[in-house]
Amino acid sequence: MSEITDFDSLRRAMAENSERPEGAARNTRAEQLLVEAERLAIPLAVIEALGHQLKVYNYSSEKDRMFVPFARLLRLWDERPEDFDEYEVHSLHWVFKWMSSGMLDQPHIPLASIEKWLGEMEHRYRLAGHSERAVRSAGFSVAAHIGDVTRAERAYAAWLAADRDDMADCHACELNGQGWWQAERGRDAEALELWAPVLEGEFTCAHEPHSVLASSLTPLLRLGRTDEARAHHLRGFRLVRGMESMRGAYADHVEFCALSGNEARGLELLAERPAYFTDTGHPRSMLDFLSVVTLLMERLGEAGLGDRQVPGPAGRTWTARELATHARAEALALAARFDERNGNAYVSERARARMAQRPLVERLPLGVRAARPVSVPAVAAPVAATAIAPDLPALLTEARRLSDTLQPNAIDAWAAVSRAARGVELDARDHAEIVDHEAMDRGPEGTELFERAAELYAEAGDPGEALAARTRAAYVRALTGRVDEALAAVIEPYDRVLALYADEATGVRQTASVLMGRARILMRRVLATDEAAGETADETVLSDAEDAVRELLALVGGYAGDDVRIVSRGAEAQAMLAELAVRGGDLEAAVDLFGRATAGFVGAGLPWFAAEYEARRAGLAHHLGDISGAERSLRAALEHGGANLEAVGRAQLHLQLAEVLGGRGLSVEAAEHALEAAHWADEAGEAQTYGAWARQQLGGLLLRQGRWAEAAEVLESALPDLSAETHGDGAIVQTQWWLGDCLSEMGEHREAAERRLQAAEIARHWPEQHDHATLAHLAAESLGAAGLPVEADQAYARAGDLWRSLGNVHGLVRSLRARAWLALRAEDGTDAARELMAGAVRECEAALGAAGADEEARERLVAELGHTHRQFGDLLARSAAEDADDDSIRAALEDALSQVTEAIAVFAALGDHTLDSRTGAELAAGWLETDLGRPARAAARARAVLAAYDAGDEDETAQGRRAEAEQMLQVVEEQEAD
Repeated sequence: MSEITDFDSLRRAMAENSERPEGAARNTRAEQLLVEAERLAIPLAVIEALGHQLKVYNYSSEKDRMFVPFARLLRLWDERPEDFDEYEVHSLHWVFKWMSSGMLDQPHIPLASIEKWLGEMEHRYRLAGHSERAVRSAGFSVAAHIGDVTRAERAYAAWLAADRDDMADCHACELNGQGWWQAERGRDAEALELWAPVLEGEFTCAHEPHSVLASSLTPLLRLGRTDEARAHHLRGFRLVRGMESMRGAYADHVEFCALSGNEARGLELLAERPAYFTDTGHPRSMLDFLSVVTLLMERLGEAGLGDRQVPGPAGRTWTARELATHARAEALALAARFDERNGNAYVSERARARMAQRPLVERLPLGVRAARPVSVPAVAAPVAATAIAPDLPALLTEARRLSDTLQPNAIDAWAAVSRAARGVELDARDHAEIVDHEAMDRGPEGTELFERAAELYAEAGDPGEALAARTRAAYVRALTGRVDEALAAVIEPYDRVLALYADEATGVRQTASVLMGRARILMRRVLATDEAAGETADETVLSDAEDAVRELLALVGGYAGDDVRIVSRGAEAQAMLAELAVRGGDLEAAVDLFGRATAGFVGAGLPWFAAEYEARRAGLAHHLGDISGAERSLRAALEHGGANLEAVGRAQLHLQLAEVLGGRGLSVEAAEHALEAAHWADEAGEAQTYGAWARQQLGGLLLRQGRWAEAAEVLESALPDLSAETHGDGAIVQTQWWLGDCLSEMGEHREAAERRLQAAEIARHWPEQHDHATLAHLAAESLGAAGLPVEADQAYARAGDLWRSLGNVHGLVRSLRARAWLALRAEDGTDAARELMAGAVRECEAALGAAGADEEARERLVAELGHTHRQFGDLLARSAAEDADDDSIRAALEDALSQVTEAIAVFAALGDHTLDSRTGAELAAGWLETDLGRPARAAARARAVLAAYDAGDEDETAQGRRAEAEQMLQVVEEQEAD
C-alpha cells in the first residue's frame, strides 16, 4: 500500500482503490484515504476523497453510509464553492440522483423528507443550468415505488419529454428504468424492445447490461422466449456474480431459477452469496432477495423437499421449510416498514405477489451442471375415497392387449394384475402369464420364475408356450454369463418345439419365441467369445449364430398377419444379421440390415424398438464417412424412441447428433442438441461422464457463435467433471483453451492467461508440441493484455523456443515481434526492442534462404518478412521520445522510413494479393515523410495509393485507404502553404 505524501499520490491511491472488488475492504480503504486527504490540508483533496468514499459506498452493500459524506460535500459547496474544480462540481450534482434513490431505498427516511429533497434537487439543478430530466426521473421513481400509477405515468412522460444533458443518467441506465416500468405494467414486449440497445451492447456502463439482463429474465419466460432467457441468465449471472452491490439483480437470477425448473441452480446461487441474507445497508434489495428466497423455498416444499438442507443465514443449518418461513416473515416485516413510511400497502402486496408466482416453464435446461440435483415429482392423480376394488378381468384384458402389442408399459400392467389377483383363485393360464411377466420384470433373477411359468403353461395345455418360457429361462442364464449352460438348456425346447410345430401342435408365435431365444443365446456366445479373446469370434461361433438367425427368418420372414410379436421377431433377426455383418467386416451390409430391422419395427407400429438399431446404424454410417446418413439415423432414433427412451440413451443420441451437426458447421442446432444431452445426462446420473462431454461440446459450440459469456459459464461448469481417465487429457486441454478464448474476448486477460497456461502445462508432456507452443503464445498475449509485461516476455520466449524446435518460422518471428513491442514499453528498452525486431527480420531472411521449391511456402515467408519490416518501422517511429533532441528524433524517423520502404518493396514483389498490405505501408511511409518535412514525397505516396484502387471500389479497406490518402494530400497542401 503506497504512502500518501502529496495530492498526486492520493489520487493514485484512490484510482487503485477504485479498481479493487466491491466490498468492506474497499470501503475501509476509502475511509483511510479521507483521513490522509485531510492531513494534506488541500481543500480539493478532501473534496475528491469524500467523492471517492461516497462512490465506493454506493457500489457496495453499505449504501446507507453514503449520506454522511454527501452531506459534508454539500456543506463544503455551500460554504466555499471556489474549492471545487469543474469535475467535482459536476460530480456533486450527479450524485444528487444517488441521494434521491438512496433515500427511497431506506424505509426509516420519511416520505415527506424525500419529497422535500426532490424540491431541493430541482432548485439546485435549475441554479446550475441543468435540464429537469434527471429531476423528473427521480420523481417517477418515487411515484412508482409508492404505487401511485397516475403520478408515475405523468412523471414518466415528463422525464422522456425533458431534454437530455450531461446530468441525465446514461442511455443504458435510462433504458433500464423505462423498460422496467413497461414490464411492471404488464407490457413485456415493449420492455424488451426498450432494453434491446443495452442487451445488444450499444449502450453500456458500470451496471449495464448487468441489470437489464437480470430484469429481462422473467418477461422473457412470460413471453415464451426461453432460449433468450437461458442466454441472458448465463451471460448476466456471470456479470453480477462478483458485484456486492447488485443484490437486486442477483435476486432476479434466483427468481428465474425458481420459475424455470432450475431449483438446484437456485440453491447454488444462494450458497455463493451467504452475506446477502444479512447485509442490511440496502433494505430494498434485501426485500427483493428475501422474496425470491421465499419463492424458491416454497417451490421446494411443494416438490416434497421441505426437509432438504439448504443454504441460509450463517450460524445454523436450515431446511427448505424453515428458511421459507424465516424468509417470508423477514420479507413481510421489511415490506411493512416501507408501507408504514409510504402510507399504503403497495410494497407488501408486490412482495406477496412475487412470492406467490408459479413456474413459467416446467423444464428449461441451462447447460451448466447443478451440483445438487432437485427432482420434482409428478403430482399423482387424486384417488376417490370411494374407489372400488380393481376389476381383475378388465386388468387381465388390458395387460394381454399391451403385451400382445409389445407396449412399453405392459410389465406394469401385469404387475397391477398380480396385485389385484392376491387371494383370488386363478386358472392355470392366468397364473402362468402373471408369473411369466413377473420373471421378465426380474431380469437376471427371473430364471426360477420362468421355469415355474413353464409348468403352469403346460398345466394349462399350452406346450408351445411352456417351451418358450423354458427358453426364456435359458436366455437369462446367458445374460448372467453362463452361456454354455444356456446352450445346453435350450437344446430340448428347440427340438421339441420344432416337432410340435411340424405336428401343428403349436403355433408360429410359440415356435418363433423358442427360435428367437436360441438365436439370442448364440449371439451372446459371439459376444462372450469376442470379450474373452479380445478379437472377433471364430468362424464356427459366427456360423452357428447366423444359421440360427436365418432359421428364424425362414419361419417368420414371409408372415403377413397382424401378430406384432411375430413381425418383431423378423425385425430383430435382421438386426442380429447386421451385428454379425459388423463382426465379419461388411459394414455396408450391416447398415442395410439395420435399416431393414428399423423398417420392420416401424412398420409393425413399434418404433421405440427401432431407436437402438437406428443409433447403431448411425455409428456405422459415421465410420463409413456417410455423415448425412448418420445424421438421418440419429434423428430417426430420437423420433422413434420418443418418450420411451431412457435418459442415458437420450443423452447419448443428442450428444452424437450435436457432434455430427457441429462437424457440418451447424453450430446453432448442434448447441441445442448438446444442451439436451447435458440435461438428460444429469437426469440419468451421468453428469460426470456424458454430462461433462455434452457441456464441453456445448461450450465450444457457443464459442463458435461468439456467445463468449455463455460459453465460459458452460465450460467452467464442465471442467470439474472432466478427467484424463474418462475423457482424455485432450478434452481438458481443449476446454481450457476454449475457456481462455472466451475470457480473452470478454477482456478478462489475467484469467485467460491462467487457463491457457494450465492447458499448456498439460500439453507440455505430449509427444507433438504444436499445441504446447500455440498455448504458450496465446498465454503470452493474455499476460501482455493483462499488464504483466515481464511474465508476457517469459511466455513469448518459451513459445519462441518451441516454435524454433518445431521449425515453425512464422510462430518464432511473431513471438520475437511481440517481445520487441513489450521491450519498447519498458524503461530504457529501446535498444532491446530494436534487437528483437532485427532478430525477427534475420529469422525471416534465413528461412527464405533455406526454403525449397514450395512456391506457396516461399510466398508466406515473403509476406511474413514484409509484415516484420512494417512492424519494425512502426516500432522505430514510436521509439522516438518526445523529449529527445531533434537529431535523435530525425534519426529514428529515418530508420523507421527505411524499414517501411523495405516492407513496400517486399509486398510489391508479391503482386495484387498483398495490395492492402502494400498500400498500408505506403501510407505509413507518407506520414513519416511529412514528419520529416518532405511534402512532395508524401504527396507522391498518397497518389500512388489513390491510383492503386478504383474510385468506385466498395471494399471497406479500399475506401479507408483512399480516404486516408486524400487526408494526407490535404495535410501536404497545408504544409506547403505554411
